[in-house]
Amino acid sequence: MAVALYRAKAEFFRMLGHPVRIRVLELLQAGPTPVRDLLAELEIEPSSLSQQLAVLRRSGIVTATREGSTVVYALAGGDVADLLRAARRILTGLISEQHALLAELRAAGDVPAADVPAGDVPGGG
Repeated sequence: MAVALYRAKAEFFRMLGHPVRIRVLELLQAGPTPVRDLLAELEIEPSSLSQQLAVLRRSGIVTATREGSTVVYALAGGDVADLLRAARRILTGLISEQHALLAELRAAGDVPAADVPAGDVPGGG
């Protein structure tokens, strides 16, 4: 077993394992974005965004360029956008399956609708 390879893959997925980093990557799919626009969209403290951007920059999946006093971030390549789209497809399939199972359970009378608040159902309101 190529332990180093699997360790590198695990580190890559750990790097992606933060909600702010995922959201930043999603926002950057639209194209290069100044930090001020990321801050406005994310509504987090500048220091928090800076920390998450540093992780993404060190990993090499985003780039940063300075345009005057503005720092603009961009995806380093299209593969990251492809990965995010694949994750969305996988999650959509998983959640759809969970909804179908929940509907079957409810139809069988095993789970009364009142026992599962909408916020606790994946994809629920």
